[in-house]
Amino acid sequence: MTELLLKYFRSRQQEAETERVYDTQCPYCSMQCKMQLIEQSIVSRKQYKTIGKDNPTSEGRLCIKGMNAHQHALHSDRITYPLLKVNGEFVRISWEQALEKIRENFTSIQAEDGNDALAVYGSASITNEEAYLLGKFARVALQTKYIDYNGRLCMSAAASAASQTFGMDRGFTNSMSEISNVRCIILAGTNIAECQPTMMPYFERAKENGAYIIAIDPRETATTKMADLHLKVKPGADAALANGLLKVIIEEGLVDEAFVRERVKGFDEVAEHVAALDMDEIAELTGVPVEQIRKAGGIFGREETGMIFTARGVEQQTDGSAAVRNFLNILLATGKMGKPYCGYGAVTGQSNGQGAREHGQKADQLPGYRLIENEEHRAYIADVWGVRAEDLPRKGVSAYEMMEKVHSGEITGMLLMCSNPIVSNPNAHLVQEALQKLKFFVVIDLFISETARLADLILPASSYLEDEGTMTNVEGRVTLREASKPCPGEARHDWQILCDIAKVLGKGEYFSFSSAEEIFNELRIASRGGLADYSGITYDRLRKENGILWPCPDPEHPGTKRLFEESFAHPDGKAVMVAVSNNSVVPKEKPDGEFPLYLTTGRVMSHYLTGVQTRKSSSLAARNFESFMEIHPATAMKYNIQDQSLVKVESRRGSIVVRSQWSDKIRQDTVFVPFHWADSQNVNFLIPKDLDPTCRMPGFKASAVKISPIVEAISH
Repeated sequence: MTELLLKYFRSRQQEAETERVYDTQCPYCSMQCKMQLIEQSIVSRKQYKTIGKDNPTSEGRLCIKGMNAHQHALHSDRITYPLLKVNGEFVRISWEQALEKIRENFTSIQAEDGNDALAVYGSASITNEEAYLLGKFARVALQTKYIDYNGRLCMSAAASAASQTFGMDRGFTNSMSEISNVRCIILAGTNIAECQPTMMPYFERAKENGAYIIAIDPRETATTKMADLHLKVKPGADAALANGLLKVIIEEGLVDEAFVRERVKGFDEVAEHVAALDMDEIAELTGVPVEQIRKAGGIFGREETGMIFTARGVEQQTDGSAAVRNFLNILLATGKMGKPYCGYGAVTGQSNGQGAREHGQKADQLPGYRLIENEEHRAYIADVWGVRAEDLPRKGVSAYEMMEKVHSGEITGMLLMCSNPIVSNPNAHLVQEALQKLKFFVVIDLFISETARLADLILPASSYLEDEGTMTNVEGRVTLREASKPCPGEARHDWQILCDIAKVLGKGEYFSFSSAEEIFNELRIASRGGLADYSGITYDRLRKENGILWPCPDPEHPGTKRLFEESFAHPDGKAVMVAVSNNSVVPKEKPDGEFPLYLTTGRVMSHYLTGVQTRKSSSLAARNFESFMEIHPATAMKYNIQDQSLVKVESRRGSIVVRSQWSDKIRQDTVFVPFHWADSQNVNFLIPKDLDPTCRMPGFKASAVKISPIVEAISH
């Protein structure tokens, strides 16, 4: 009996000590923190723990989202087999049936309505391999010009500004390690403490080392608390504020004349433009006192080294591209580019926001940042793909404009991958109406999101724990995401799904991949000689070197830690400055008698994008289980809004109901609502459809609203 008991307890102990470790990296923000999921089997129960793993960017740190990322990947709501909508309900079908449905519907749509009647809507959360393959799929398997992705709503203003100014766009022009020794830092429209918490130690070290930090934001945030000077700008007035800073720099003789003369074009036109501007008018436009503008401009101009970082607060405007260009004007005028501790950083939002825009998901791009309208570029990629250049479609339109074409009936079928556009797009009512008009709508995702509810067919995708591939983080550092956990049920990797669909459409010969690494090796060839050159990067190197900063044009190249040291990427080697108006080319909504307040939107630390993943995490959902409206107490009292009460927020497009949150840290003419919630709390129902004329970015950060207590709203 004793021997039997000992055997039993030994077997139970062995079971309890079973442990599996999965190497991966966080699926959320652009820091792409490396981590390990530890799965422990304790008797008949499993428990999980996530720990950080050392790497050059996040140095082993994790934030609250990363520590709990596994909760959504392991959630019981995961889609694990194909779902077909039958009489308004989703029913399980086989993969063979699902692929046949796609073949039948895609073929008939293109036969009836033309090749361009099909559209592809991608994501900045998928791997480089999948982003590359999605662009190839649209142009080769479907032969449609209509492909764009949700990164259009995130990084397009910064990307277009950097491309126009420098000739190329990489998130950070310098490696992140340089931040700690910068003398002056401008953080424009970025709340790093909540959006990229594991980046914050770099700025904290800089401050400890004596850096002067200037924050530009309508709200006081955990990030602005670190600043020595907070410029509390009116929403939408960032371009004008940059003009004020530039005017101070020029008038006080702080221009690096040798740098401008040798390496810059357009300075004289910019100097003439800002000389004609009135500083008091700039102060009135921006809400920032003249003395603060003079102080900020003077300090940045006088310090030997400096960096400027922008994010969605500046970029998600209908003049976002121009506003970013004006901040880049400041860097060029002061000669703070291409040198140690001097440069620009676009603080990317999505996990693969950088890589996903480099290899063909954007309407106008081909892999390696090549342009689809450039004949030489088309010929090169056609040769890599084994097709004729004349068979490649031309340029399509931006993400939101695709939705308008769906609404008008020009696009009648869509494949959507890992995105939730009825929550993330502006004018969200129109987007919802549009998707309901499609003849056939296929969604690839982990969960039945608000958008997936409208699908005819949902295909189960793999999560970050299961899907191996490369990602490119905020620095422009290409990393390899190891992912060895088996897919649940019948879920397949995004790249496998695309290959399967291509095969049933008769294009399987172009998509005969058996691994992510095979796709990457084709991507390397496709990117060779392009601005975003990955050709010298291999999976083996990524494993050994823990990430490589592109461009990396050959296997012996170490990667490029600092861009533009000798020349910029324009053909003549010079950067381009441009005069920027104080007033947007696209008129912005301004508060008036009917809609008296500015509305601005943004993030909270515990949620990500439209919340589809983070709301499946009990630990994260508990921290912020509903949306809210941040409002100054004086403004709240004026409109009879009690703290923590329900309030109706209304624009010219619609209304939502959220809970008020009093805060004296926000401007009295502004309210703030996060964008992570859907349905009756979807703030993008309120956002206008106007787009930046350069990059087609919507103006999420400045619109006009009115507010009222919910009791009053109901009584009327």
